[in-house]
Amino acid sequence: MNTIASPSAAQAQQDIAEEFAFFGDWTERYQYLIDLGKQLPPFPDDWKTEEYRVHGCQSMVWLVPSGDASRMHFDATSDSAIVSGLIALVLRVYSDRSAAEIVATEPAFIQQIGLAKHLSPTRSNGLAAMLVKLKAYAAAALG
Repeated sequence: MNTIASPSAAQAQQDIAEEFAFFGDWTERYQYLIDLGKQLPPFPDDWKTEEYRVHGCQSMVWLVPSGDASRMHFDATSDSAIVSGLIALVLRVYSDRSAAEIVATEPAFIQQIGLAKHLSPTRSNGLAAMLVKLKAYAAAALG
């Protein structure tokens, strides 16, 4: 288990904003997103079930929760390179946090890095659907 305490969700969002600020244009930012997606941990095929599928995404996305209200972990994957990068960002902000922090955290990084303006409507909808599902898992853990 990782002994280094992960920064808060707010700090993770700040770090993401600073990283994206390095890139001059969206071609570079998309490439960075794709690279982030390639670094996602392996995702077992037997997790790719209807139960874990995120609906509302044009691409296939699966999100698997584990842990409890004190510390929730999420694994996720997609069949799309850019969506996998979005997943990597979402997991940095929301995974390995308490359910209360997850529910309370708004995804400010989406606006901060300009994603809201540069994603297609279907990708924006998919990202929103993934966040809704992730927060629903956290809310359920809180009971």
